[in-house]
Amino acid sequence: MTFTKDHIGGLVFLCLSAAYGYYAGQIPLLPGDEYAPFHARSLPNALAFMGGALSIALLVSGRRDRAHRLQLGGYDFFLVGALLALVALFGIALTWLGFLVSTVLFLIGGYWLLGERRIRVLLLASVPFGVGIWFVLSQLLDIYLAPGRLFSYLFGG
Repeated sequence: MTFTKDHIGGLVFLCLSAAYGYYAGQIPLLPGDEYAPFHARSLPNALAFMGGALSIALLVSGRRDRAHRLQLGGYDFFLVGALLALVALFGIALTWLGFLVSTVLFLIGGYWLLGERRIRVLLLASVPFGVGIWFVLSQLLDIYLAPGRLFSYLFGG
C-alpha cells in the first residue's frame, strides 16, 4: 500500500476526533440533562462524529498512485517543533500571565518564528488581535478570563 499525505492527514484527524469524542463523553451533565435533547455533550459529540466521518472519507478518497506518495524532503520539522513548543509555553503562560498578555506574546513569538523581524509589524499584528479577542470574549460574551497569578500576586485580588 502506498501512503500519501491524504492518508496520513486522515489518520491524524481520525485519532484526534476519536480522542475528542472520548473526552466529550467525560463532560459532566447536570442532573436530569441526560434525557434533554441538547446538553453540554451534544455539540462536542457532534463535532467528534463529523470529524471522524470526514477523516474516514479522506482515508477512502485519498490518492493511491505512486506519483503522489509521501516524500519528507523539503519540510522544516524544526519550525514545526518550535511552534509546538510555543503552543505549550502559551498554555503555561496562560496560568501565570493571563489571557491578554499570553496571547499577545504567543502571536509575537509565532510571527517571529515564521520569519517576521520588524518590531512594528510584530506589534501591529499581535496587539490589536489579542485585544480584540480579549474584548469579544470578556466584554461581549461575558466569559471570565483570569488575569493570571503574577498580576494577582503583584496587585492583589
